Amino acid sequence: MGEHVLSWMTFAPLVGMVVIAFLPRERPTLTKVVAAAAAAVPLLLAFQVFATFDRSTAEMQFVERGSWIAPFNIEYFMGIDGLSVTMVLLTALLSFLCIIASWRIDKAVKGYFALFLLLETGMMGVFCALDFFLFYVFWEVMLLPMYFLIGIWGGPRKEYAAIKFFLYTLAGSVLMLLAMLAFYFNVRNPDTGAHTFNMLHMMDQANHSPWLQLSHVRHLIWIALFIGFAIKVPIFPFHTWLPDAHVEAPTAVSVILAGVLLKMGTYGILRISYPMLPDAALWFAYPLAILGMINIIYGALCAMAQSDMKKLVAYSSISHMGYVLLGMSAFTTQGINGAVMQMFNHGTITAMLFLCVGVIYDRAHHRDIDGFGGLGLQMPVYTSVFSLALFAALGLPGLSGFISEALVFLGAFPTYRTITIISALGIVLGAAYVLWMLQRVFLGEKNPKYDSLPDISARELATLVPIAAVVVWVGVQPSPVLDLMRVTLNNLIATVGR
Repeated sequence: MGEHVLSWMTFAPLVGMVVIAFLPRERPTLTKVVAAAAAAVPLLLAFQVFATFDRSTAEMQFVERGSWIAPFNIEYFMGIDGLSVTMVLLTALLSFLCIIASWRIDKAVKGYFALFLLLETGMMGVFCALDFFLFYVFWEVMLLPMYFLIGIWGGPRKEYAAIKFFLYTLAGSVLMLLAMLAFYFNVRNPDTGAHTFNMLHMMDQANHSPWLQLSHVRHLIWIALFIGFAIKVPIFPFHTWLPDAHVEAPTAVSVILAGVLLKMGTYGILRISYPMLPDAALWFAYPLAILGMINIIYGALCAMAQSDMKKLVAYSSISHMGYVLLGMSAFTTQGINGAVMQMFNHGTITAMLFLCVGVIYDRAHHRDIDGFGGLGLQMPVYTSVFSLALFAALGLPGLSGFISEALVFLGAFPTYRTITIISALGIVLGAAYVLWMLQRVFLGEKNPKYDSLPDISARELATLVPIAAVVVWVGVQPSPVLDLMRVTLNNLIATVGR
């Protein structure tokens, strides 16, 4: 297993899905146990990856490579570096905890957990693939499970939300496919002279054909890739699918959607667009910074206007992903390290928030902020955990959100002073909507309608405590996470050549 760590992490959930397919429908608990066991394999291997990852090199590690579709030079090529390792760790952690959080699912249990495991395989594969064709296959594998998880197990408007998510993402995938083909037919393997999907060969500008070196061609390919990735982030104005998907999705699916899937957009820009088209990355840097600023302010203002907890957290995700865009656009050490760290930190913080919203929804069967009041007296443990997640979201020093946002502003200010100053207003707006919700839900007079609400259960607490521990640990001691990514990201900055 040690020689094929990434394959085990990627395909162990798929094996679990196959096992679930042969289990009797009358034994739902057995299905859940198998799903948890299958998701535990990547999590256990993630600890091994974290412990043995070489932090001193930007080279790909845990590499696995073999011919897959030989006539077209398509390879099974997997590997991770400092950019992808944090996303692999995040995916393994959240996927396992989401299986535990889904324990109360009682509708079509086999289908739900089988699709969830397939979704994990797709997510893990995206972060490990180094062959563009393989990357695209994993990217598309995610689409169908998420469509059915929202469309079957979602809320009252689940079909609308699922179709909207599917159409948006599929449109982006078509543009990505066109860009991928443009690279394939205009990049050659330096050893054999054949066309290649090898992403490392595509990153070497010497392998590009004269046509691919034309500025207008590179700009067009950049825009096609950018729209494909921007839909996933989502970046304004491609964001409208996100609130609907979050509101209708089951709790665990919302966690994965915000915690992992959104990061695939920014990961794609950093993994593919930046190193393959570095000149176009510089050409688009200022517009990207402006879009980051718009995401921060617009998302925060929309969050302030919400009365539904889930919608508030969904729009806050749009705002917080804006910090990632701002840091990425600066091409400074602090900015890009802060951006990737924000991807990781937002994944953990938003996971806590959606899990906490799911806890109260399971009890009260609604998420209306003004429909509660005084829950701090009725559910003190739950209030403490939710408050920790909310304070992490607003960037309180000592919690993980503060570190990444501070690095983003430190890195962006020398490059985009006015944009950074305006973006800093997002912190004030974030504090406003977070404290507004905290006050209306947990403080004040207790709503007598909820006198009998039970506090958070041990199972629910088990899904939240590990994430809370990561949020506090990274907030107090961020070096272990920064050390994972620093060398790779510094190399990426040198490649783009700011």
